[in-house]
Amino acid sequence: MEIDKFGRVLLDSDQAFDLIYKGKMNNLFGVFFKESDHIAQYNQAKNTNADDIPNLKLITDIDSIEDFDKINQSTWFMPDEYKVMDIEGFLVHVCPKENYQRLIDELRLFKNYNMMDLLRYLKYLVDTMRSNNIVWGVGRGSSVASYVLFLIGIHKIDSIKYKLDMNEFLKEK
Repeated sequence: MEIDKFGRVLLDSDQAFDLIYKGKMNNLFGVFFKESDHIAQYNQAKNTNADDIPNLKLITDIDSIEDFDKINQSTWFMPDEYKVMDIEGFLVHVCPKENYQRLIDELRLFKNYNMMDLLRYLKYLVDTMRSNNIVWGVGRGSSVASYVLFLIGIHKIDSIKYKLDMNEFLKEK
C-alpha cells in the first residue's frame, strides 16, 4: 500500500483483490488503484453480475491541490437545489445591514480560495442536521472567526460581536 502526496491510498491489483477475496470490500471506499488492466476487467464483470457493489477507481494524476479539491468536491452528495443555490444571495438576505461590509470582505476571501461550492455544501449539511434534529457543537478553532460560517449556522459564535479577525480563519493569498 502506498499513500500519495494528497493522502490518497493506492493499491496494486493484488492488494485490492486480496481485500475483495477476504470480504473486506467496504474497506475500499476512498482507495485508488495503480493498475488498469485487472481493475477494468473486475469493474466490467461486477457491472454484469452485481450492481450493488461499487466500481473500483483508478488513480488519476493530479498536479495541484486545487485540482485535487475540485475532483473531490465533484463527488460529494448534494441535492441539485443546493448545487445551484445562490449562496451569496442567501447570505445577503440573512445578514444584518450593519454587518454587510464584513460579509462582502469574507465572501471575497472564500471566492479567492474557490470555496463557494463548499459554502453551498455546508448550507446543505446544516439544513440536513436541523431537519433531522442532529446536534452539533457551538464552534471550534479558527472557524469561529468566520462571520459567513456563523450566518450559515456552522457555529454559534458571532465573530463581529466578539471582535474576531476574519484573517484568523482565511487569509489573503
